[in-house]
Amino acid sequence: MPRTAEIERKTKETRIFCRLDLDDSSRVDVVTQIPFFDHMLTLFAVHGRFGLTCRAKGDIEVDFHHTVEDVGLVMGKALALALDDKKGICRYGQALTPMDEALSQVAIDLSGRPYLVFKLPPTASPQRPMEASLVKEFLKSFSVKGGMNLHIEVKYGENWHHILESVFKGMGRALKEAVTIDRSIKGVLSSKGSL
Repeated sequence: MPRTAEIERKTKETRIFCRLDLDDSSRVDVVTQIPFFDHMLTLFAVHGRFGLTCRAKGDIEVDFHHTVEDVGLVMGKALALALDDKKGICRYGQALTPMDEALSQVAIDLSGRPYLVFKLPPTASPQRPMEASLVKEFLKSFSVKGGMNLHIEVKYGENWHHILESVFKGMGRALKEAVTIDRSIKGVLSSKGSL
């Protein structure tokens, strides 16, 4: 059974379309009107080995907040739908990912209990177009709608581009591990019998 989902969201602020394929990485095509964000989402998909099509049009003349947040909401919802009942998934994933002088650690639990921890080193100097608050809004929206417990800690780093590359690559790698099917898991990996 294919683990894919397509979601469209239209508001007065944004129009978002997302197609996520957890098992076929042959198509990655991201256009959000924010080139740096496109780059980060592409890294997430490529290093997670996911298929991702994302089209976003938003009121970027106001700022990037609505677009970034709504893309997170739509991608998270697509993830939740693609996972369906979560039977057989490993549930947990983690990645320690270097990018030049930056190093991030990402841990994910697809528990259905959304929570975000996002820690940056004091040396990080966030810059436009993706300030730390925007990155956090995307991560929060993605984790809430995706039903994931998402912990990200940037151990160290100075170059903001490298820090975010480390984070988005690590998030893709950790999520790939968490969504992987393990045939030895009967039902869902939970002592309660449900996620």
